[in-house]
Amino acid sequence: MRENSMISERPAQKPQVDLVALARVRVRRSWVLLLLWLLIPGGAQAQLRGHGGPVRALAISSDGTQVLSGSFDTSAIRWSISRNAAEQVMRFHENAVNAVAFLQDGRMVTAGADARIAVWSAGKSQPNAVFEGHTAPVASLAVSPDGAWLASASWDHTVRLWPLNGGTPRVLEGHSQNVNGVAFSPDGRAVISVGYDAAVRIWPVAGDGSPIVRQLPTPLNAVAVTPDGEIVVGGADGKVYFLSPEGEMRADVQASATPIIALAAAKDGALVAAAGIRGTVTVVERKTRHVQKSLVGPGLPVWSVAFFPDGRTLLTGGADRMLRRWNAISGEPVDIVLAGAPDDPLAAYAGDRGAEVYRACIACHALMPDDGNKAGPSLAGVFGRKIATQPGYRYSDALTKMDIVWTPETVAKMFEVGPATYTPGTKMPEQTIGSAEDRKALVDFIARATVTK
Repeated sequence: MRENSMISERPAQKPQVDLVALARVRVRRSWVLLLLWLLIPGGAQAQLRGHGGPVRALAISSDGTQVLSGSFDTSAIRWSISRNAAEQVMRFHENAVNAVAFLQDGRMVTAGADARIAVWSAGKSQPNAVFEGHTAPVASLAVSPDGAWLASASWDHTVRLWPLNGGTPRVLEGHSQNVNGVAFSPDGRAVISVGYDAAVRIWPVAGDGSPIVRQLPTPLNAVAVTPDGEIVVGGADGKVYFLSPEGEMRADVQASATPIIALAAAKDGALVAAAGIRGTVTVVERKTRHVQKSLVGPGLPVWSVAFFPDGRTLLTGGADRMLRRWNAISGEPVDIVLAGAPDDPLAAYAGDRGAEVYRACIACHALMPDDGNKAGPSLAGVFGRKIATQPGYRYSDALTKMDIVWTPETVAKMFEVGPATYTPGTKMPEQTIGSAEDRKALVDFIARATVTK
């Protein structure tokens, strides 16, 4: 263990209105690039639109009245469940918000792919503390039961323990690959971390004792701990693993045919929810190790799950831009979800090959001027526009120094060779379109769909 991180107890830099938010999520061994879409909290007959890009994280307040969501559009939003409305939008991070948490005193924490952690008070436009020290994206957060510590898991292969009442943070080293999940034991004496190296590490919070290390047969993506201390881990093999507080294997349940990407344990420990990459959420009865229900949404990935305090109501956020509340016992949705919502911006282009190629872009780029900038700049009127000149959008410095003018030819070339080659320094996920016919269909569609009047 070493102590070399820094806590900056000062107002952070003034947040920008629009921040670049395209994050490449690299998954080793079993995952591919994850392009996450939008989270929309929905009330009993309401659907709320807030984020302009993919959602990665959810947290629920201890009284169940508020939800905190983090998005790849670089923002976090605090929502009122009773009002079905956004109450606070927090903009600070320069990249995706990967993890969020509520503190016991009502403050909130956000952590991002920019490796920074911000602590917020309700109603404030700037964070009142910024924790700096990680050198790669922060993937997970956990708050100790006594509220004294914040734990963060990062792709820099470390876990950090941040004292919330002041003091020097601790760095826990030992993972050989990205650390994806972190959780505290119920008594707060240990912090548990999991990573791509297939290791479960149980670290003592006090002192400099060595961690207990257990190797599982697959890369690990998420961890939760039940009230009696049982450790629950989600694997890339689609299994949920149950371990004793000391890390001894107790059981495993095949919850999905694809990687488990999010986990949640009910407050009473009776149920565990595991979200798979193909969109099914499996509810496991922990006592019997049997699958209780499979919650079937629209067939799109579900990236975040959380139980309400009652232990029976589950919140899911997914790639369909919806947030749903479910009765985890019956498997039925609590809220009414209107068919066909949210509106498909490409519905008018059914059967258009170019529109189908463009579908991979709609999470981050709007077509019409009234829709504004999202995770990426609006494409309204893009042809004939110089690169990095869309009003109201914050570009990377590398793009502002380029001389490219967007035309059908330059857009096609970018997707032929890839954004990293054509526009070095971009934060756009690397992707190419190998078919010349598909590239032509795409630029022809953009030309038709983005003409401004």
